[in-house]
Amino acid sequence: MILMNDEAKLIDAAREAARKSYSPYSSFPVGAALAFENGDIVTGTNIENASYGLALCAETVAVAKAMDAGTRGGLIAVAVTGPGPEPITPCGRCRQVLNELAQLGGTDPTILCIGPDRTIRLTLSELLPHAFGPAALD
Repeated sequence: MILMNDEAKLIDAAREAARKSYSPYSSFPVGAALAFENGDIVTGTNIENASYGLALCAETVAVAKAMDAGTRGGLIAVAVTGPGPEPITPCGRCRQVLNELAQLGGTDPTILCIGPDRTIRLTLSELLPHAFGPAALD
């Protein structure tokens, strides 16, 4: 469980990440911040490409950075923010990528879907019920 002061720090980190977005085609900057049991926060931002299918979502970038740093599990919370009038949720691909990292540590992280005026709190298992993951390959 993430504490309120930690939640505010995570939300701020996601908003800061969104400011670094490379989104010249959609003009829809997204930021993500991942919180781990050890206190680490890893951020990512969306990176678009002229070949649209090659774009990278903020959550996927953050997971790649965490994995590159050797983090395998311990994911307790994720904050995702974008410019729209409503809170945004991770896309299907990002839900699956987040699930892989969460399953490595046996966690069901809280997902903070952040809008300008409100935040929706869900668990990853609520966003991706009956998820496919590493355990399915055993």
